[in-house]
Amino acid sequence: MLRGEHLAFRYGPDKPWLFQDFSLALKPGEVVGLSGPSGLGKTTLAKILAGYLQPHTGQVTLDDEPLPQRGYCPVQLIFQHPELAVNPRWRIGEILAEGYPPAPELLRSLSLDESWLTRWPHELSGGELQRVAVARALGPGTRYFIADEMTAMLDAITQAQIWEVVLSHAKRHQVGVLVVSHEAALLSRICDRVIDWT
Repeated sequence: MLRGEHLAFRYGPDKPWLFQDFSLALKPGEVVGLSGPSGLGKTTLAKILAGYLQPHTGQVTLDDEPLPQRGYCPVQLIFQHPELAVNPRWRIGEILAEGYPPAPELLRSLSLDESWLTRWPHELSGGELQRVAVARALGPGTRYFIADEMTAMLDAITQAQIWEVVLSHAKRHQVGVLVVSHEAALLSRICDRVIDWT
């Protein structure tokens, strides 16, 4: 189980707390939604759960152990803007090979064309690049997948295709999914439960 227990965070000693004493637990194969207005710290919380940031108080554990500080993290985070999450100096093939390379069937299910592998990130559209980011994050070493407004900028057809792949993969491989989104309709449709953070 992925747990965040009694988490608190602020961006400086003179800044207000974004949140305090926040706890969350995510089970293998479970799809949990996190909704709430902007400014509460949902993205910051996602970064803490994935090991990008350290909380001021509280802890994040995976099976009662701290997240690994080196190597591949089994908790992967997908951002709203994929261009900020990839190295612009790497070709798509190099980006996908980072960490645990995704299985060929996953690439096919996400409609990743083989010709993309030799392209640079700026040569792909936002939807195409987000498919690459999802494929990289769903490698065989991933046990938990955090989607922070992952499809908010994409058209409805691309959104549906990506979520179909993510949820199918999560069910088949018992990957826990945390969905951070303002879209109540999306959360009610795909999540086992929704945390309304207000």
